[in-house]
Amino acid sequence: MYLADRSAPAGAKTAPDRGSGRGPAVAPTVLALGTVSLITDVSSEMVTAVLPLYLIAGLGLSPLGFGALDGLYNGVSALVQLTGGHLADRVRNHKLVAGIGYGLSALCKPLLLLAHSLGPISVILALERTGKGLRTAPRDALISLSTPDGLQGRAFGVHRAMDTTGALLGPLAAFLILGVAVDGYDAVFGVSACVAALGVVVLMLFVPSGAGVDGTPPRPAATPAPGPAAARPDPVRLRDAAGLLRLPRLRALALCAVLLGLTTVSDAFVYLLLQRRTGMDDQWFPLLPLGTAAVFLLLAVPAGALADRIGRRTVFLTGHALLLAAYGLLLWAPDWPALPYLVLALHGMFYAATDGVLPAAVAATVPESLRATGLALVGTGQALARFGCSLAFGGAWTLWGTGPALAAAAAGLLCCAAVAGFVLRPAPPGPPAPPAPSPPSATDPARRP
Repeated sequence: MYLADRSAPAGAKTAPDRGSGRGPAVAPTVLALGTVSLITDVSSEMVTAVLPLYLIAGLGLSPLGFGALDGLYNGVSALVQLTGGHLADRVRNHKLVAGIGYGLSALCKPLLLLAHSLGPISVILALERTGKGLRTAPRDALISLSTPDGLQGRAFGVHRAMDTTGALLGPLAAFLILGVAVDGYDAVFGVSACVAALGVVVLMLFVPSGAGVDGTPPRPAATPAPGPAAARPDPVRLRDAAGLLRLPRLRALALCAVLLGLTTVSDAFVYLLLQRRTGMDDQWFPLLPLGTAAVFLLLAVPAGALADRIGRRTVFLTGHALLLAAYGLLLWAPDWPALPYLVLALHGMFYAATDGVLPAAVAATVPESLRATGLALVGTGQALARFGCSLAFGGAWTLWGTGPALAAAAAGLLCCAAVAGFVLRPAPPGPPAPPAPSPPSATDPARRP
């Protein structure tokens, strides 16, 4: 039940015997999926970068209303993750389910050009998040199944680094489009739709449907004997998915993901708080995610490799300590010129230490046949918790103001991190196993007739 536990359970996929040679550090499947995520994130982050200002400044939405919409934006994705994960395991085609999710998100982008009121925008965002929910668990399962267990952190780090490259380029593209286009928001939405379609094309052409280690289709160990039982593996049932929660390690990871998600303030709120704290002009607001994304990009791979080496528990909890430090700077730091850079750096370090480390830890606890479902269970719990945090923080901001709302989130994060540290503590060493009795020899008196 520990993040630091790197052993795989029975049925989990492990690296095949390679002899004395060394395989590639990252599987081709990981690189292909990273490219898809890079392109898709350029599209998504173009919209995300301008959405808070578009809704609050353009449509006059209150912070409470934005908190509810932001929670919906993430909550719908959370609920659909379970469906996407279970469906991918049941049909045994992770690429198909991921492709449906990417395609649905791409179809929603041009619809934003037609919606200019809160109701239609809410529906479109919910559908877009449905696509994200469908694709997340199958995509992460493909990454996990194509990577040896000892390199899971590195593989997820490489994918998250490529994903974050898109998150870095998306706000920059939105900033440039807003500066040159007459109808800036519609131009952003139109370009975003074209980029999203390109991501779907890359997925269909370059990501294999099945992935073994190093991206090659898994080969059977031996030719099965003919017969009805060997024709098709047993289907994955809902009972099997629910049975995953009987795994102590997975329960511990899910509990900690929920607790810490309840105190993780939405990125959009962090950027709004930073803008109000520093008095930054609205035209520079779309550039704030660039700081987070740049640090995330630089540190995602080193953080994943470090987690593989020293244990995922240490890196995961350190990431939340860095987020707590960012909250503290927003609350109590003086008006330093470097304040925005410090907050964004800590925010990016938090994501580098947690975003890929958690699924790597989950992948080591779940059998291969239920890999996507296990990833979806933990991801859903975390996303639902962040949905609740968005609602609570938006309400606290509206009722009490920014300072008390953020102070409450910081206090909650400190308490939940302490609980997570206790739950994920290293297991005490057990007593040594007694030596196995040796079989009696032929000259043993007990064996004589």
